[in-house]
Amino acid sequence: MNASSKNDTGADSGEHETNLATIPLLETIRRRGRVWRDLASQYGVTNPDPPWKVNLEATCDALSAEACALPLLERRSEEDELSASLYANVPFPERQLLALAHSMIKRGLVDEKELASRMKQVHDRLISA
Repeated sequence: MNASSKNDTGADSGEHETNLATIPLLETIRRRGRVWRDLASQYGVTNPDPPWKVNLEATCDALSAEACALPLLERRSEEDELSASLYANVPFPERQLLALAHSMIKRGLVDEKELASRMKQVHDRLISA
């Protein structure tokens, strides 16, 4: 996937094509449909924001730095495209999290298997507590 395309003069046109191919791990997460709103209700948590939302926002901010592997405008454009297609039925902020993970996996910034392994580690810690 190219981050941008070149016009006839070889200059960067600023256009970007989002890779909309599904990612098995993210597709499994999307299908499960476990969202913070439901989990908070189940466990009696009154905070409307999931505990991971701050990390999501910080990651997006860090990725928006100049000359980053996932520039702000491209990330936002991909998020919009993925939110309107693959993750349309997922509520916010989970939709934003899936879109960011999708973009990072497709660019090779995060490995899908490593992400699955880390998620399992967190899950195991939570259920053993």
